[in-house]
Amino acid sequence: MPSSVPKLVLEARGVGKQFGSVCALQDVSLQVRSGEVLAVVGENGAGKSTLMKILAGVIQPTTGSLLSDGNPVEFSGVEQATDAGIALIHQELNLAPNLDVGANIFLGREPRRFGLIAKHELASQAKRHLASLGLDVSPTARLDSLSIGRQQLVEIAKALSTDARVLIMDEPTSSLSLQEANKLYEVIRQLKRSGVAIVYISHRMQEVVDLADRVVVLRDGEFVGELDKEHIDRDQIVRMMVGRDISQFYQRQPHPQGKVVISASRLRTSAYPDENISFSVHAGEIVGLAGLVGAGRTELLTTLFGETPALGGDLTIDEKDFFPQNPAEAIQEGVALAPEDRRESGLMLEVNVERNLSLVSLKNSLNFYGFVRSRGESKLCRQAMEQLAIKPALPRVPVRLFSGGNQQKVVLGKWLATQPRVLLLDEPTRGIDIGSKSEIYRLMHELAGQGVAILFASSDMEEIVGLSDRVIVMHQGRITGELNRDQLSEERIMKLAVASVSQMEADASVS
Repeated sequence: MPSSVPKLVLEARGVGKQFGSVCALQDVSLQVRSGEVLAVVGENGAGKSTLMKILAGVIQPTTGSLLSDGNPVEFSGVEQATDAGIALIHQELNLAPNLDVGANIFLGREPRRFGLIAKHELASQAKRHLASLGLDVSPTARLDSLSIGRQQLVEIAKALSTDARVLIMDEPTSSLSLQEANKLYEVIRQLKRSGVAIVYISHRMQEVVDLADRVVVLRDGEFVGELDKEHIDRDQIVRMMVGRDISQFYQRQPHPQGKVVISASRLRTSAYPDENISFSVHAGEIVGLAGLVGAGRTELLTTLFGETPALGGDLTIDEKDFFPQNPAEAIQEGVALAPEDRRESGLMLEVNVERNLSLVSLKNSLNFYGFVRSRGESKLCRQAMEQLAIKPALPRVPVRLFSGGNQQKVVLGKWLATQPRVLLLDEPTRGIDIGSKSEIYRLMHELAGQGVAILFASSDMEEIVGLSDRVIVMHQGRITGELNRDQLSEERIMKLAVASVSQMEADASVS
């Protein structure tokens, strides 16, 4: 009688990793089985990415061992792990934006004929892998012509092209729309049925609950515990991750609304010049901006911040005309933007935390002669690190060495130092752990309580519903509806997010 236990294809035994005096992993063991989805969860800094890099041959363990199909292995590099059937999809895109889609999928593994790249065969194979993900993109399209969400799917197609037996996914849906994420879930289930082992890292608890057959929890570089399918529970996972009970994750705090702070009327953006946008945000109000990838949310925020000047319409702050031609003009009027890509646009990665925090408000730390007063800069840094619970509290350490959650706190701290009246947040919790999310949510409520007008875009429907006083929904550069707090539901938001203009107008005429 055949065993019902799936085959063990990869195993880590007592793995540890030391970076100088810092212990990133200590005595961690896990088993990866064919045809299963193993979710590995934990807060930023828990050791998840370090463990995955060890499994994929990116780095080598300091202690412990790896086994493939029950045989001891030592991966001195990614090629050896790939030969063993292990592929890692990085959270940060590992692609060449100046090459086309097909070249990215087979980079370094191009099919050849007579020593030359067989372009027709490459395109044909790439098209097959793209089709398996439901991605209708030409293999000859330049990568940088695609949205971030579509680039993420190309990264996944690249991993699938290696015929991996173990597919490690590190936050694969962080840049995907709901439709793209649902397609990925279908692909994962197909791969699972074909016997592929999936190791899945995500901070989105509902994904873990829906997809995982087993869950391994890490905390502070150590193994905390494992849950099988029958015992996977969101609250239990969170308790194991953070070592405490976050009973009211989206706990709302009362913050009375004041007058309208920022208002737009028939605003036109460069991304959708034929569409116009009208909305307002009050002091003390948290307004969610929902929509699928390509809806125009980011473009609206960058227009409000002066990164991409408006093409027309009216925009006011405190009932005064406001048409920023660059971010400096927006900052002068009390507008701040925490961008979608914090590493690319929000931080100076090689610069220390202290300088990053004081960068925008540096003039407040200058002395009479125009030099930076280190004492003033350090004071601002200490206040921000305490207010935002940035850990570890090492102001002189380069920000690139901090976890994603703490990097995002530095971005927020930089802007809070300007004492903004309007805070624009683009995907404020993308790719960060549940503890940091909770702290950022608390901060948003505190700022609203102080009268700050907050407009935030998020692809996380649970986050939109849980935080917002009101939600503005966009579709292809146009606002398709607004929902008040008592009207909010994921279903209503999604109906507005996917509705065509003609359908909305038909519904309006009937009502």
